[in-house]
Amino acid sequence: MTTSQAILEIQRTFDINAIYAHKVFSLADKENLIEDAARIIAEKPKPFVKWVGGKRQLLLQFKEMNLYPPDNFNPSTGTYFEPFVGGGAVFFDLLPREAILSDLNKELIATYNVIKNNVEKLISSLKKHQNDKEYFLEMRAKNVSKLSDIEIASRFIFLNRTCFNGLYRVNSKGGFNVPFGSYQNPIICAEDNLRKVSKELQGTEIKHQDYKEVLKDAKNGDFIYFDPPYYPINKTSSFTSYTSEAFLEKEQIELRDVCVELHKRGCFVMLSNSDTPFINKIYSGIKDVNISKVKAGRAINSKGSGRGKITEVLVTNY
Repeated sequence: MTTSQAILEIQRTFDINAIYAHKVFSLADKENLIEDAARIIAEKPKPFVKWVGGKRQLLLQFKEMNLYPPDNFNPSTGTYFEPFVGGGAVFFDLLPREAILSDLNKELIATYNVIKNNVEKLISSLKKHQNDKEYFLEMRAKNVSKLSDIEIASRFIFLNRTCFNGLYRVNSKGGFNVPFGSYQNPIICAEDNLRKVSKELQGTEIKHQDYKEVLKDAKNGDFIYFDPPYYPINKTSSFTSYTSEAFLEKEQIELRDVCVELHKRGCFVMLSNSDTPFINKIYSGIKDVNISKVKAGRAINSKGSGRGKITEVLVTNY
């Protein structure tokens, strides 16, 4: 059996994507390939935070539409970029050999780096938290600029696990302002998963940097997945702000231009956004760029009637 055949067998046996199947093959005992592959897959880490708008719910749709991951991306030679990493659902699904993750959310990136470099101290800190409203408000009110990186990461995960719906939202001054979630037994310290995440992040670059800077070095054959702040469906739908900076028409057009430049370089580009006339317009008519529609659940709405399935666009150049 050739290497390609073995990777395909792993992919089909376990119904996993080609990039992750490639990694599993590289790690597995070739004498007991399927058995050892099952062991490796069972140990796969999961995203360590809940993230509104995260793509975990859409990965199967992406795959069934044959749009994910790109067939011609070679994980042995190409680098995966996720410039608006958030909860990292796509990264944790692919687990590519070479990856560069980035975001402008400083606390989020500090948390990724602490998990990568100091996971045991983080676990110790997380175990000290209390699922109590007054304690939550006290932690929420802390001045982040006066905290160590361990404290920032511990607070970030604690607030994410105990706040309403795992929503991350900041005010114009960058202060976290989501209310307490009143959950009975939230898992604040998933220590086994945090250790798995830490292990996987060892070969990954994690940057607090604007996406345009991060992607200056993207080259032919690299794969970039964009999950930017979505363009509002209407004037009242922009309920989240992950940083204190806006991301509206000007920023969306700048992002579109970067996608076109990456396309010209020979990169594989995939982008998610809201299904609005504006987003459809700015990505229409670009040679070799396609717009597909996917169904996504919308859970954040003060009225139950405002929840349910909505469409999103998936822009690809392959």
